[in-house]
Amino acid sequence: MDLVDGIARNNFIIVGRAGIDFFTDAGVAVEDAERVSVGLGGSSANIGAGICKFGGKASLVTCVSDDSIGSYCIGQLEKYGVGAEYVRRVGGEYRNSLAVYESRVEGHRNVIYRNGAADFQMSVEDVEAVDYSRFGVLITAGTVFAAEPSRSAAFRAFELARAAGLPIIFDVDYRPYSWPSPQVAEEVLSRAADQCDMIVGNDEEFGFMAGGLDKGLAKAREVATRAAIVVYKMGEKGAVTFAGGEEIRTGIYPVEALKPTGAGDSFMSGCMAALAAGHPLKEAILRGSACAAITVSRPGCAPALPYPDDLEAFLASHPGPTEA
Repeated sequence: MDLVDGIARNNFIIVGRAGIDFFTDAGVAVEDAERVSVGLGGSSANIGAGICKFGGKASLVTCVSDDSIGSYCIGQLEKYGVGAEYVRRVGGEYRNSLAVYESRVEGHRNVIYRNGAADFQMSVEDVEAVDYSRFGVLITAGTVFAAEPSRSAAFRAFELARAAGLPIIFDVDYRPYSWPSPQVAEEVLSRAADQCDMIVGNDEEFGFMAGGLDKGLAKAREVATRAAIVVYKMGEKGAVTFAGGEEIRTGIYPVEALKPTGAGDSFMSGCMAALAAGHPLKEAILRGSACAAITVSRPGCAPALPYPDDLEAFLASHPGPTEA
């Protein structure tokens, strides 16, 4: 199955973490907060929630802690319609990821608690329990490769997906705090990218894999000689998408951002939904960018991801993307 056909099935198996987010009211620093809001977090869980909000199907493969926080994450996945049949609870000292962040752009701080992370306990047996024939595409984000046994499990999931004919989509999502060293991260993330049909990353992430920020664009071009689609994101400068020997440049939808978090997850889910609906690649990239703009203008991550009506209203009222 090629990438376009796989996405058209609109049923995704997503490998990665679900977590819990605590975030302040608009403009409030953590030390000044008298209350916080709570929402589902974790890149892979957010992508699944976004896809399901657009009417697609998604199931998550991960581990959560066998406590009330793990129960919250499973409950939130089910609330958004994300399948939790491949989510395993783990006991002992392992705990779900926790993010505490501020709903502000200037001076924004985002603290991630990942000690003894439950999702890193995802095992080869967990991914071997998945019926890959049910799905059209496997999606994962880079954090799954940061530690064992999750790393070996993720690479095994790639093997099983390939055997079942599924294309693989990889959001680089490099988080330095999760890795034992930059050298390990560079080697492992590059090895993962080499096995994927679509790679999405920002200029810093491609630069990191290339050994220098100034080499990021060249790295994306080089990866595109093997992958069907490579999306090189450049923040407020837009994105360059490499596909079929072409370079597609797209701008962004400027908004008054409330916070910087959630944009990448929203871009991925919006892009997948657009491609599944049959939109051309350039339009799908732009619709993903619009979803990212909506998400950064709202509090939370999964709760901020748009529904179809939100996106259509935004596109109808916004003057349009910047020049690429």
